[in-house]
Amino acid sequence: MNFLIKILYLISKLPLKILYLFSDIMFFLNCYIVGYRKNVITKNLKNSFPEKSDEEIDKIRKKFYRNFSDYLVETIKSFSISETESRVRMQHINQEVFHEAKEEGKNIILLAGHVFNWEWINALATIIPQDHCHPVYRKVNSDFWENQMKNVRNKFGNEALEAKEVILNIVRSKNDGSSAYMFVADQTPHFAHITYGLNFLNQRTPVFTGYDRLATKMDLAFIYCEMKKVKRGFYQVNYHRIYPDGEKFVEHEVVKKFHKLLENTIHKRPDNYLWSHRKWKYQDSIKNFDSEKIE
Repeated sequence: MNFLIKILYLISKLPLKILYLFSDIMFFLNCYIVGYRKNVITKNLKNSFPEKSDEEIDKIRKKFYRNFSDYLVETIKSFSISETESRVRMQHINQEVFHEAKEEGKNIILLAGHVFNWEWINALATIIPQDHCHPVYRKVNSDFWENQMKNVRNKFGNEALEAKEVILNIVRSKNDGSSAYMFVADQTPHFAHITYGLNFLNQRTPVFTGYDRLATKMDLAFIYCEMKKVKRGFYQVNYHRIYPDGEKFVEHEVVKKFHKLLENTIHKRPDNYLWSHRKWKYQDSIKNFDSEKIE
């Protein structure tokens, strides 16, 4: 196992222009030979965009394979990428929201979706005034990959937290504007933990509500991370503060607003979303479905 780690680290030291040659090969194999999860991707796209023709769906799927292949090699690059290169390749826009939260004495909940390349947000910890940045990760079946991704998310002074421990950490920590918690918030809950769902991308969608429950109990600052792929190897993330309609957030308000913002992002560039994920496989397990269109 240590040998494999060393091999991956050495590969990650290669320049991205070399790694993108591997991406080109993966793209060709996935798109034209193997057809990686082609049926899942096609079904997700057709259900999400019923107004689009088969030709348009095929075009989005092809672009997705390209972006997905880039994401894979960029994730490997994350093992050794420097802070300087991270800052060059990921532009962070509207950093004022972090200073506002600090002045207000409110810890931050960052909400991102599976939009490429969410793994490269980590260097944010080096440029915002918060002292503690906690990327949140979920356990995976492979101990090897879990350890590697945890190491990646601990780079640049970050303090990664496993999803099961993050809520307790937030509740126990002093809410003084010194901490930021980074959620990839469109994860699919395990079917045994599904309680709430809403209409997202024209489909019944089970959603996590942990961060939403925090919004009604604690005075936290919620920020949406809008990812944009500028060109190959270069991204922008624009940060948007999410405010309550009233004096404070009510139940499900944050989760609805996050999914609406994410839906808008996906509509701008649908090929940048993780369509290979079986996001809607547990939609029949939703106990409390909110049929109201998210606005």
